[in-house]
Amino acid sequence: MQAFSLNGMEGHLVRDKVRLSHGHVGWSRCHTELLFPPPSCAVSLPGNLTLSNPYDIFQALNRGIATVKEDAIEMLASYGLAYSLMKFFTGPMSDFKNVGLVFVNSKRDRRKAVFCMVTAGVIAFVLHILIAYTDLGYYIINKLHHVDDSVGNKTRKAFLYLAAFPLLDAMAWIHAGILLKHKYSVIVGSASISDVVAQIVFVAILLHSNLECVEPLLIPILSLYMGALVRFTIVGLGYYCNIHDNIPESSGMDVGGDATIKKMLSFWWPLALILATQRISRPIVNLFVSRDLKGTSESTEAVAVLTATYPVGHMPYGWLTELRAVYPAFDKNNPSNKLDAGSPVTKSHIKKFTSCCLAISFTLCFVVFWTPGLSEKILIDVIGVDKSFADLCVVPLRIFSFFPVPVTVRAHLTGWLMTLKKTFVLAPSSVLRIIVLITSLVVLPYMGVHGATLGVGSLLAGFIGESTMVAIAACYVYRQQKNSEMSNDLVVEGEDSAPMSEVCSRTQMDAIEELQEEEEEEQE
Repeated sequence: MQAFSLNGMEGHLVRDKVRLSHGHVGWSRCHTELLFPPPSCAVSLPGNLTLSNPYDIFQALNRGIATVKEDAIEMLASYGLAYSLMKFFTGPMSDFKNVGLVFVNSKRDRRKAVFCMVTAGVIAFVLHILIAYTDLGYYIINKLHHVDDSVGNKTRKAFLYLAAFPLLDAMAWIHAGILLKHKYSVIVGSASISDVVAQIVFVAILLHSNLECVEPLLIPILSLYMGALVRFTIVGLGYYCNIHDNIPESSGMDVGGDATIKKMLSFWWPLALILATQRISRPIVNLFVSRDLKGTSESTEAVAVLTATYPVGHMPYGWLTELRAVYPAFDKNNPSNKLDAGSPVTKSHIKKFTSCCLAISFTLCFVVFWTPGLSEKILIDVIGVDKSFADLCVVPLRIFSFFPVPVTVRAHLTGWLMTLKKTFVLAPSSVLRIIVLITSLVVLPYMGVHGATLGVGSLLAGFIGESTMVAIAACYVYRQQKNSEMSNDLVVEGEDSAPMSEVCSRTQMDAIEELQEEEEEEQE
């Protein structure tokens, strides 16, 4: 059982490391290609086909790190567990980029957003210290995850080394959101790609240093810091060189005035809750899939299949999530759009663009996962598995083919609700996702579904449940808007149908009041 835990965490490291690279590159890909041409979203559509994620490079890096010492399994398990805990506690901070995208219209707004992130970063730092040095860490890491003292001590040490990362990462995200608001998506994309390149370079350098013998845990951690530092430097310089001097000290009333910290946090917490449920979904799936097979060798194999299929299945549709940034970036209330009134992007353009992205992703999924032998070849060449193992991944990967539909619906409607600053209606969707996920994991085994197919199928059910709730929330907000417009129209019609004598009397009363005010001013 202990060996199973270590293998599971080793896979968790590989999955999280790939997710890290995928999150950066997929995000930059979407924004670099979607938002850069201001005249029309559709112009950038072919560019999405030209970029791909370096999964093979990162799988090779993980295998290289794993061969540093004889206790490579423990090192991988420790780093993977520490990194996954760090992302679970602080990952939602990355959604603060949407605060920069929607709320930051002035230097004062930026200072408030930076203050929120500094505060969150300090809290995360203290949390890391507590977990590293107190019994809280022992219960969270050793007891909850059922690891031995050796892995637990290394995990807490790695968690301590990662204490400053959330603050650095959060500062990069908030400035990335501001850059996206002003259509500097090329800078954001360049920063994200540079992050990945920096990690690769520094891992290669550090593998030839004394750290390999002194403290091998520092090799992936320092490379992670250097990548984040490079990304923060690029987006920070991009902000100060292109935006800082061009935005006002405070926001005018045409954009609703200065945003308050309360408004920022009220906007952010539902998005953070959604991201937190997404982070915890896969560990829940792994847990239920393993318990369903009673901890046998088949359970280990099923978790390994899930670990291999997550990054590959995510490739063709993962970038669709960032479609939610399109609506806020082209919002009519965005000051940068008011300066570009000659070529506005309408809701119709955004809907057509979203439909095209869905069609491309859906086509890619079916071509890659349903073409005989193609998905197996990707797994063998990229992940490095054997033929028999690749055959076990075929059915789960084909289930991934249906993920683009709920992901696109969720992203498109979330972007619209972000523009209206009504993200609070999204909170129930995260709860429903977990409920549907767990229900599927419990019910499907009675229908003969087990292993990795059970895990991916339950994830799909959770996505569908979440997207359905987002659609219901969007319909609710849309209905409210329509009712508000109808009531305003009735008020206008009532004023238009008022008798002429009443209108004249109103005009006379207004004139009398103005004369009285003038007389009072003269007396003063």
